[in-house]
Amino acid sequence: MRVLVIGGTGFIGRHVVARLSKADHAVIVPTRRYQHGRDLLVYPGLNLIGADIHNDQALEALLGEVDAVINLAGILHSRPGRPYGSDFKLVHVDLPRRIAAACRRLGVKRLLHVSALGASAEGPSGYLRSKADGEAAVLAEFAAYPDGACTVFRPSVVFGPEDNFMNMFARLARWMPLIPLARSQARLQPVYVGDVASAIVGALGNSRTYGRTYSLAGFADYSLGELVELAARWSGHPRRVLPIPTFLGRLQAFVFECLPGEPLLSRDNLDSLAIDNVCDVPMAPELGSVPLPLESVAPAYLARQGKALVHL
Repeated sequence: MRVLVIGGTGFIGRHVVARLSKADHAVIVPTRRYQHGRDLLVYPGLNLIGADIHNDQALEALLGEVDAVINLAGILHSRPGRPYGSDFKLVHVDLPRRIAAACRRLGVKRLLHVSALGASAEGPSGYLRSKADGEAAVLAEFAAYPDGACTVFRPSVVFGPEDNFMNMFARLARWMPLIPLARSQARLQPVYVGDVASAIVGALGNSRTYGRTYSLAGFADYSLGELVELAARWSGHPRRVLPIPTFLGRLQAFVFECLPGEPLLSRDNLDSLAIDNVCDVPMAPELGSVPLPLESVAPAYLARQGKALVHL
């Protein structure tokens, strides 16, 4: 099968691409920064293409060559706005709508769309509201496409060797003797990136998944404070978490937003933590993926990061 992977150079995307290649699919990965994806060229059957997926002509040219599309495009931060900022609107809402509409026009019958656990039009954050509207846009387009089959995935926070979640906490622990943390009691159910990729690729040709929406959550749930302390301990720098009030957390996040580069934490990220990010049902058996425990994966890669930081 010829598969277009949008967001294929990202954290989850690289694992999806590896599994698609192993399954002998021909994979097309568009990117605006070709150098950023050159390491993917080691996979047989992969075609890395310099293209702007936000350009309608470029998107249709890509879709005209494939049998299926996997949309992994997502961002964690956006300029503010209601119900969400313009960056969230562009990536989480407009892009999925354009992809689904182009699939229908060009006869691409299979679309796998990755959203987020907790996505809701009434969600507490712009991130969750935009993810919900993106889902709705995709499903609305495919509802009018009798030959098309769409599957939506809602992963919890994803962990793995290159993540920006457990690794971020480990980096903080390296330099901070005590970690002040708002929403420390919020509960999350982290899912291993390999399990997410396995579920997505396994669903590609599985007719039992057509028209379904799947939650992808890990083996167990934890409080945010517990996850921070585990990341610190496993990286070799045990630290205590100091719970702080939400208003101080919002002030802290505002300061991070004012610094150059991607913020460690934004006010919108903090808003997402107002609700627990957990799932009370196991991963669907037809996905063929059994979640690995955090404890069986994270200690090894966090220990490597801790050693690397010591030698800087």
